[in-house]
Amino acid sequence: MLEYIKGEITELTPTMVVLEQNGIGYSINISLNSYTQLQGVEHSRIFIHQVIREDVHLLFGFTTTDEREVFRLLISVSGVGANTARMILSSMSSDEVRMAVSTENVDTLKGIKGIGAKSAQRIIVDLKDKIGEVTSGNEIFKKVDNTIKKEALSALEILGFSKKNAEKAIDKLLLKNSSMPVEELIKQALKLL
Repeated sequence: MLEYIKGEITELTPTMVVLEQNGIGYSINISLNSYTQLQGVEHSRIFIHQVIREDVHLLFGFTTTDEREVFRLLISVSGVGANTARMILSSMSSDEVRMAVSTENVDTLKGIKGIGAKSAQRIIVDLKDKIGEVTSGNEIFKKVDNTIKKEALSALEILGFSKKNAEKAIDKLLLKNSSMPVEELIKQALKLL
């Protein structure tokens, strides 16, 4: 299995990049997000997901491991193939996909060409528990639950808890369940403090 290919970009289109390494040109399918990252770049390292079927061998490339992990999660959903996953990642960033799944936003996913209501719901159901597993650090829940976190933190400070301790408890709880309502978050944080 290929992890990545590092080389010179010899051709770049919104859907494909040709990366030359040791005299071999690799044709790699990319998303629009990766295309944007690669514009104006001469050399790059592209993280690879290889699809091997009876009739074809395909390479899908990503500028970040995060985008590749979301791609892999998407293709694990029944009915979502590699090209559909690439279409989703061309329409949304990997963080936006996580946010749509974690907030169960069917309309956002339905807005992508080729994704209907049933497919959007299946993506959400299948990935809701998995999507948090690929987050790097605390990035995703900070974006998803920033308002919830601020409200809970403010309430705990008003109740007399130090900001540092309250924030630590809230972060710990949000790592376990990033979609926890504010009231529940405060109750659970009180138990930890």
